[in-house]
Amino acid sequence: MAKNLPKRVIEWSNDDVVKWLKDSGNLSCVNQFMEHDIDGKSLLTLKEDDLKINGLNIKKIGDVKRLYISIKKLQKDNMSVLFELGQIELFTTNNFYTNNKNELPSITTNNTESSIDHELYSASDDGHASQLPPEIFKALLSLGYLFIVTWITAFVMVIVHDRVPDMKKYPPLPDIFLDNVPHIPWAFDMCEVTGTLLFAIWLLVLIFHKYRFILLRRFFALSGTVFLLRCVTMLITSLSVPGAHLQCQPRTRPDEPWTTTAYGELYNKISMAYVIWRGAGLSIQGVRTCGDYMFSGHTVALTMLNFFITEYTPRPFYFLHTFTWMLNMFGIFFILAAHEHYSIDVFVAFYITSRLFLYYHTLANNQALMQRDSNRTRIWFPLFSFFESTVDGIVPNEYESPSLIIYNIASSFNDAGNLLRKKLNLHKKQFLVDNISKKKKKL
Repeated sequence: MAKNLPKRVIEWSNDDVVKWLKDSGNLSCVNQFMEHDIDGKSLLTLKEDDLKINGLNIKKIGDVKRLYISIKKLQKDNMSVLFELGQIELFTTNNFYTNNKNELPSITTNNTESSIDHELYSASDDGHASQLPPEIFKALLSLGYLFIVTWITAFVMVIVHDRVPDMKKYPPLPDIFLDNVPHIPWAFDMCEVTGTLLFAIWLLVLIFHKYRFILLRRFFALSGTVFLLRCVTMLITSLSVPGAHLQCQPRTRPDEPWTTTAYGELYNKISMAYVIWRGAGLSIQGVRTCGDYMFSGHTVALTMLNFFITEYTPRPFYFLHTFTWMLNMFGIFFILAAHEHYSIDVFVAFYITSRLFLYYHTLANNQALMQRDSNRTRIWFPLFSFFESTVDGIVPNEYESPSLIIYNIASSFNDAGNLLRKKLNLHKKQFLVDNISKKKKKL
């Protein structure tokens, strides 16, 4: 962009455009742009045909091509402005959460002379991101965020367990599924087995995916946000237990006098929260809680794992995608068959998790859309604005071989070792210089 010009191209006058032409090496076209009074708006909407004999009458093909390349770069840097001008519209496909090469979000343009070629609005020729720095520190920050949320969740589960409604006074609510499907005692354990299997598949995807740290921070950020929402719903409303088989009683408190104090009560709650957190809230780990209804945490975990596996594995893996969806659906069925949650709990959990996943990836895969709503995104989805600030398109599903993974790990350790040795050598040299300077001062 030319120096000393207004920041927004849309505000450029014809003189500003002429300055830009000179700075971008297109001096031969200055007269035509002055004759046709091309300002910033006109410049952004120019097509290659507009530059030729029937348009601006630039006769040399080389001048046309060089100028068009410069205009395309300018258009790519100002996609949000083109949205404001109504030059492009984004229409995503039905499977817009899928970022594989065969299912990129389609871009349609207005059928007018000022419409822009659709290839300008993808980060690269195939719509994939042009830069994907791993930014390991962001993955660690998102892990810390999830760690804090899981502790909050465990603590809230202790609170709601203590205030679970008395079953004699508040019997289970009518439910169309639970009233017609008999209780299966082993079903909830089977739900957690399906979740464990989905988690194992997701670990394999992470190990071999080239952009594993981007996947990790997205997974941690989305999971943490959904479970934080779940904490709010649990605190607001306490539902009666969904099944008479559930033995839900408030915690038994120790008889020691100090436990009746505020500090003792807080200590007991933190201890119980640690037991829940340590067991990841799983019944197969010996964790049994009541009152954590409103929407199902198990459904959240199953759905999140399923969507991430489907999103970050190649589209031709039909068997894997069908298998993960079957695990997701069977897991939900087992939750209901165990009468551990109401049907509405499961429905709300699936809907919130899937919509949040789709919303996040729609914004991440369409940078122009994100730029258009950047202020709204920063307010309502601050984690997204921070974590996706350097990703300018779709994350491709590229994988690394085991040998390459081992080589990269070895190289990382080697680089870290070299950096540590350099710092130690610098400290030694500085130490010697300081000692020499002290001796000179004494002399």
